[in-house]
Amino acid sequence: MKLQGKVALITGTSPNIGGGIAEGLAEEGAKVVCVDITPDNAHQCAEAINQRGGQAIGAVCDVTDEAQVQATVARASEAFGGVDLLVNSAVIFIQKGVLDMSLAEWTRQTSIILTGTFLFTKYVAQLMIAQQRPGNIINIISTAGHQGQPRNVGYCTGKSGLLNFTRSVAMELVDYGIRVNSLTPTATDPQESFERAERWGRGPSDQRIAQMFEPFRKGAPMHKLPSPKHYAKAIAFLASEEAEMITGMDLRVDAGTIARYWAWNPSE
Repeated sequence: MKLQGKVALITGTSPNIGGGIAEGLAEEGAKVVCVDITPDNAHQCAEAINQRGGQAIGAVCDVTDEAQVQATVARASEAFGGVDLLVNSAVIFIQKGVLDMSLAEWTRQTSIILTGTFLFTKYVAQLMIAQQRPGNIINIISTAGHQGQPRNVGYCTGKSGLLNFTRSVAMELVDYGIRVNSLTPTATDPQESFERAERWGRGPSDQRIAQMFEPFRKGAPMHKLPSPKHYAKAIAFLASEEAEMITGMDLRVDAGTIARYWAWNPSE
C-alpha cells in the first residue's frame, strides 16, 4: 500500500469524485479526514471507510470560512497527529455563463474553488512546516479548466486558476519538502458513484443520469470514461515515494480528451 501510515485530508467528500478519492486513499493505507459542508457527505464517507476496516473521521466545514478551516486542520492534527496529504476537491456546480450568472453565484463558486483551496493549503502547509513533516498537496482541476466550455464561466475560471496556483505554491513550498501537484479528471462515469451513494444509504440512483454521459463517452478517444477509483490511484501515486521528483505538475486522467485534436471526432 502506497500510503500506509499517512494521514490524508480530502475536501468535498460527496459520493462522487471526492468520496471515491477518500475511499481509494483509505484502501492504500491512509487515515482519512473527510471534509464537506454537508454533514451526511462528511460523516457517511468516514463511516463507510471505517466499516471497511480503515480509519477515518468526518468534519463539517465551509471551506471559505477561515475559522472553520483552521478548526478542521486542528481537529485532523488532534485525531491523527498531523496531515501528510491534502486533496483540495471541494466544488459547487453552477453552470451559467457570463450573461446570466449573478455576482453572488460567481463569488460563491469561485470562492469555494479558489479561496477554499487557498485556505486549506495555507493552514495544512503551516502545520506540515511546524512539524517538519514533508507532505503532498494535490488540487483537483477539470478538463473545463484547460478548455473553453460555454455557459460554465465560474467553474472554468476557478479550475484554470488552480493550475497556476499549483505551480506557484509548488515553488514556494519546495524547500520545505512539500510537493504540490494537480490532477485533471474529466466527465466521470457515474456508475461507481451510484453504487457508492446506495452503499452509503442514499437509496437507488436515477439511472437516466447515465445516459447524459453517453456523448462524453463517445467523444473520449479511449471510448470510455474514468471513474473516481482511477483518480484515487493517480493521487496515491503522486503522494507516494515513487513520485518523489514530481512537483508543480498536472496529471491528466481524462481518457485522452485534452490531447485530442479538436477536429477529430472519435465517435466517427
